[in-house]
Amino acid sequence: MLASNSAVPIPTGTSTQQARLAPFKLMAEDVRTALARDPAARNAAEIILLYAGVHAVWCHRVAHWLWTHRLRWLARAIAQISRFFTGIEIHPGAKLGRRLFIDHGMGVVIGETAEVGEDVTLYHGVTLGGVSLEKVKRHPTLEEGVVVGAGAKILGDITIGSHSRIGANAVVVRSVPAQSVVVGVPGQVIRRRLEDTGSRADLSHADLPDAVADSLVDLMFRMAVVEAQLDLDNEPREHIHREEDGTWQYGPDGDYTI
Repeated sequence: MLASNSAVPIPTGTSTQQARLAPFKLMAEDVRTALARDPAARNAAEIILLYAGVHAVWCHRVAHWLWTHRLRWLARAIAQISRFFTGIEIHPGAKLGRRLFIDHGMGVVIGETAEVGEDVTLYHGVTLGGVSLEKVKRHPTLEEGVVVGAGAKILGDITIGSHSRIGANAVVVRSVPAQSVVVGVPGQVIRRRLEDTGSRADLSHADLPDAVADSLVDLMFRMAVVEAQLDLDNEPREHIHREEDGTWQYGPDGDYTI
């Protein structure tokens, strides 16, 4: 079970180490996390006063403690007030790990049975949603170090393996192994080697693969090979092909040298 980041006292089933952390130490840890992961953050005071994602996490700790102590109407009220002021909706029953950072935050939704591990980063518009009307575990589990891009939807009782990256606007409905990249609708899983990033979170979104484009390039190359073998390429023809900079061009098939 993933550790919860609730305020002290900690709900049953969470780690002893976290239970010993005072609320203000957890808050200080959240501020340091925001400073480390957001290059726009200038100082601690700015984060404490103006960062909606941090405020939402702090409110959730209070609401989650109340929820686990069966003060559920009050817990929902606090969650609703937090949603009104931050634009981030976190059900008080959700379990959030330490050093969770919600960047920008507007439109983030985290469902009741969601579990989020430590050192996770969520961007705006992310949904950790359910796909069942039964009162069972119906929301996703994110293991440690996961990064979820803007607008991504992770739906159902599935697990996103540690240190995976979910591309912007991906829709993930199946479990993902550790150290993966997921892109597209529905999400396509591509395994990757976890590089040594030291103490810095792996937040890069610039090198996400395009599984559909790569498949098309491979298919067109194979077609060019077959055409050459059948001697059907006597006259110049034009093809859709991808340049080195990633743009698609319609013209001579110079990319395909047989």
